Amino acid sequence: MMRCVHINRRLAVLMIPVVGLFSWPQAGSAQPRAAAAPAAAPQPQRFADGIAAVINKQVITLQQVDAEVNVARKQLKSQNIQVPDDEVLRRQVLQRMITETLVRQEAERLRIEISDQQLQDAVGSVAQRNNMSKEKLRAEIEKTGVAWSYYLDSLRQEMLTDMVRQRAVDSRIVVSDAEVDAFLNSQGRTGNNLLGGVQRGAAAQQTVPRELGLAQILVQVPEGASTQQIQELRAKADSLLARVRGGADFASVAAASSDGPEALEGGNMGVRPTEGWPDLFLRAVSNVATGDVSDIVQSGNGFHILKVTTRGPEPAQPQAANAGVPQPQQEMFAQEGPMMVTQTRARHILIKIDQVTTEERALTRIRDLRQRIVMGEDFAEVARRSSDDASAPEGGDLGWLTPGETVQPFQQAMDALQPGQISEPVLTQFGWHIIQVEERRTRDMEDEFKRMRARQVLFERQAGPAFEDWLSQIRSQAFIDNRLAPRANNNRFNR
Repeated sequence: MMRCVHINRRLAVLMIPVVGLFSWPQAGSAQPRAAAAPAAAPQPQRFADGIAAVINKQVITLQQVDAEVNVARKQLKSQNIQVPDDEVLRRQVLQRMITETLVRQEAERLRIEISDQQLQDAVGSVAQRNNMSKEKLRAEIEKTGVAWSYYLDSLRQEMLTDMVRQRAVDSRIVVSDAEVDAFLNSQGRTGNNLLGGVQRGAAAQQTVPRELGLAQILVQVPEGASTQQIQELRAKADSLLARVRGGADFASVAAASSDGPEALEGGNMGVRPTEGWPDLFLRAVSNVATGDVSDIVQSGNGFHILKVTTRGPEPAQPQAANAGVPQPQQEMFAQEGPMMVTQTRARHILIKIDQVTTEERALTRIRDLRQRIVMGEDFAEVARRSSDDASAPEGGDLGWLTPGETVQPFQQAMDALQPGQISEPVLTQFGWHIIQVEERRTRDMEDEFKRMRARQVLFERQAGPAFEDWLSQIRSQAFIDNRLAPRANNNRFNR
């Protein structure tokens, strides 16, 4: 299906600042990034074979780690975060590289790739959001000492991780109508305004912030940890909390000690609409002032120490957390009362990309189907016989679609069509599509929008923890030999 409720996550990867902070928390590309990074200074060889880690059958070399360390060191300095000592930084970098490798391997298994055209489109989006040309973007990147090829590899990895997450995790999250009803009822009882309505009066705007920025220090608890291990890790979390409350810089402690994927960004998890954070985090920081830290929060992933970095009204310019929301939808978030929205009724044909059908074969097939329709065959009949989507029995009919209800590439292609027109092939994380717009209408969508927004809120609360759980699962199932931190390896299978 093409319907999509996680609309405010879709293009978060593209909002990468041009100067200063470069954040690559969980990436995956066809080749390790270190090859594109600035050359590393010679390091003493600690192992005769020069291997830092083995993940399943893939090797990470010490040379690759040290190249990444050089980049991480520059990144931390640019953020005014104290750089950990070399051994600690090397271990942190390697942990991130292990996660990236696992995600790459999952992408290969799922036959997910980022084409050169998709990458160039992403570069164009980054440049546009920063009000500059691609050439100016490249110049600004290179001013920071980061090679342009390294930047492209990192952006590709971010995009790949996003697509893997959508395929492996997001597609499994189902928000029922009953959950939506319960959520809307609770909003009515408590008077909370999590659905994007305008608050009445200045006091309400001050007391109900619509965005929240968090950073974390995570002490991860391995799956199947013994009671003694859990106690030791809790003691470690208590010690880290004491250091932070004693005056130590939160970002520096995170960079040196956090097990979170954003450790090398000082633990910064970004800024999101308030309802986009898990309930567990919201409860923990409900009475925490900006700049302060929470008590220790225990989740299925371990022990968290949370710092509130931002509280306030939603910014005028879209940030990473809502970069993928189409502009009409962003305006809807800030409205109450009638919402006149243009809907599109459309059909589509989908050829999925999977272990049997490569992207190239899927593209060839969808082009053939389009040509048959252009030559006179009925779209609905071709869809019934050939589409891989659940809508095939209905001739590919998707019904009436509201802006933001489908993934962005599909939405953009559909919006460009006039009624009766058929699109060129369109690539999404689901596969290759062709789309036919049947008609359009304008109607009041206030009630429908509240339900859609509620569904999105509930989805977002599940998506983050679900992705962390998924990462933990693939780590536990993998063979990982981390030679810089042998105690991180639990016998043969790491967990």
